[in-house]
Amino acid sequence: MASSQDVFVTKAKGEDSFQILVQPENDSLPLMEINTSKTEASEPWDYVLVVNRHTKREHRNIYLQFLENLKGKGFQYEVKNDQKKIFCGIRAESRIFDLYCTLLLEPEDQAPTQRLTPIPPTTRIRIVNFVLKNTTAAGDTLGDLVKKGVFEAKFPLHKGGGDLKTTWARWRNMFQKQPIDDIRCYFGEKVALYFAWLGWYTYMLVPAALFGLITFLSGFSLFNASQISKEICEAHDIFMCPRGDHSRRYQRLSDTCTFAKLTHLFDNEGTVVFAIFMALWATVFLEIWKRQRAKVVLHWDLYGWDEDQEEMALQLINDPHYKLQQHEHSYLRSTIILILSLFMICFMIGMAHILVVYRVLAAALFSSSALPFLEEQVTTAVVVTGALVHYVTISIMTMANKRVALKLCDFEKPRTLSEQESKFTIKFFTLQFFAHFSSLIYIAFILGRINGHPGKSVRLAGLWKLEECHLSGCMMDLFLQMAIIMGLKQTLSNCIEYLKPWLAHKCRSVPGRESSDPELRDWKHNYHLNPVHPFSLFDEFMEMMMQYGFTTIFVAAFPLAPLLALFSNLVQIRLDAIKMVRLQRRLVPRKAKDIGTWLQVLKTIGVLAVIANGMVIAFTSEFIPRVVYKYRYGPCREGAHPEVDCLTGYVNHSLSVFYTKDFNDSVRIKGSEHITECRYRDYRNAQDYNFSEQFWVLLAIRLAFLILFEPLSHPQHVALCIKLVAAWFVPDVPQKVKNTVLKEKYQRLRDKYQRFQKMCSSPKSTTV
Repeated sequence: MASSQDVFVTKAKGEDSFQILVQPENDSLPLMEINTSKTEASEPWDYVLVVNRHTKREHRNIYLQFLENLKGKGFQYEVKNDQKKIFCGIRAESRIFDLYCTLLLEPEDQAPTQRLTPIPPTTRIRIVNFVLKNTTAAGDTLGDLVKKGVFEAKFPLHKGGGDLKTTWARWRNMFQKQPIDDIRCYFGEKVALYFAWLGWYTYMLVPAALFGLITFLSGFSLFNASQISKEICEAHDIFMCPRGDHSRRYQRLSDTCTFAKLTHLFDNEGTVVFAIFMALWATVFLEIWKRQRAKVVLHWDLYGWDEDQEEMALQLINDPHYKLQQHEHSYLRSTIILILSLFMICFMIGMAHILVVYRVLAAALFSSSALPFLEEQVTTAVVVTGALVHYVTISIMTMANKRVALKLCDFEKPRTLSEQESKFTIKFFTLQFFAHFSSLIYIAFILGRINGHPGKSVRLAGLWKLEECHLSGCMMDLFLQMAIIMGLKQTLSNCIEYLKPWLAHKCRSVPGRESSDPELRDWKHNYHLNPVHPFSLFDEFMEMMMQYGFTTIFVAAFPLAPLLALFSNLVQIRLDAIKMVRLQRRLVPRKAKDIGTWLQVLKTIGVLAVIANGMVIAFTSEFIPRVVYKYRYGPCREGAHPEVDCLTGYVNHSLSVFYTKDFNDSVRIKGSEHITECRYRDYRNAQDYNFSEQFWVLLAIRLAFLILFEPLSHPQHVALCIKLVAAWFVPDVPQKVKNTVLKEKYQRLRDKYQRFQKMCSSPKSTTV
């Protein structure tokens, strides 16, 4: 034994156990009593609590009281001293696990029997963690004691994860199959299901990525052959109207030749086919995942597992006098939460309007820049910097949204941990969705559509002209915004996600005096790993949900999104594995037989993706105007002519005419003395600048296409959000029915518990 502490061993008379009294170094804490049973001497320590050796005196009594309370519940602890820390190993006696088996694993009509198979480590840790969390000292739970500094850290031990380190948590194994069963045996079912889902999602991204890449590359084959691009590149005599206060000159349409060709890469006929494919892909992906999950759950023998019974059994193990907590539903609380949630959603939309203001002000700033490049490419600079600002805004609002969602969830008073997670997931995802996609919705469906027309422009606060779409169309703005945000999230975010815990681990693992006790060395190694928080796995799921949203919503404007997601996921799987196995303390295993509320989130994203992509094709892209021109206004309206392209004259047809004499300050525009008319993207009459007949025809066809694009019927999709809110506000199963079922489960567990207690108190019974 190390010389830094004195150990006194006594044997209680008539008992087959030992009392070990440990005197810590420098008398920083009083003598510690450790109960060690002969029959359980070989049992592993499941949990470790860490205390600062020089903790405050008032904290010492609380610390000792907590350990004594654990002892009274059938737990053992052992104290080991380090130079600066005191480590307390925690484990439960066998009767705790016998009781768990009796309550959950034994048939109801069978008396408790001797446990023949060992309890899995994940179950041991889950039981110990639950009792620790619900044990109090001086009226405070373990979580409160950690916040107050009584305990410095709490964590289950990494044990037996060597195989995962060599076969899974390595970059070189990026393309190898994941050992899902091994992950389940080490981290529990909830983590295993996350990686099973992520692996299946990555596998299903392969056909989507290939289709998107083919769609994008097909544009290259028509890079120089597109009739529209040819007309734009040859339109040297067409002048575009000044597009804003930053552009006080007429610009030749031919100057946008390069951007017109680039736009055709992702705004072509193949885009529609790809959008339809992605709508089908999202549905097939979810349905096949349900089948995969069913196979996995059957293999794990979890079909009969009941989450409510698990929760009540753990409560009985922790407290024999546990009173059943029934389901509650308050319409007042639900109404308040709904109002506050709507307020936050409005705030998220307001943040998108702040980005609009930034883009307007940035356009004015860049136009007066001394750099010639910025003055020539104001719109591109505004789009790029706006995307960067949006990315920073997303990062900041993520932290704020999490706090707000937590407060709303606590106010709703969920009954169990799983119920709390479900409610928190819905609230946090809703806020995150608007934070991520509000700006994209503005660019796709609002940008450039409420600006008025040259000579009569809508101005922000009566001063600054609203931003216009890019000269090559709004699809270019949406493409750049998607590419920048998704590119940053898949590269910069992944780098930060890996480097932050890696550097923190290197800094925490400062070489020091090694202990001669191998068990203490192992505890110290676990302590120096990065701490995990209750949202560790939740954050990984949320990150994947947002990526899934970018991969499916607005994918018509960015066909390369599935390809970026595929590359990112290949890295993400190994990154998460390395973090969990090598860089972080062990996650507390959780039992589950599905991915919970996340499945409903995926269904919602799938429906929103169908609606959004249909609207992008109908209202943002040039697909509908091109088709209408080809068959109603173009040279092929009465039949095809092999020698003439059916889109000949489309560019001139899609640009409205504005007479420069109608400008209020035409003399201030450069080159205005030789130009009598300019063109702009819209469908308006040249006489009164009102919407033309073509505008209304196009609008009707756009709406018809939007309805036909959604084969599952458009009204159902519109009503989806209302249905979800109504289902949450008015539960489909009455609380009385839920509580009756819950009471029956509780009574069965209570009867089992009483039979177990009688068996243990019988003189003939033996304890394993």
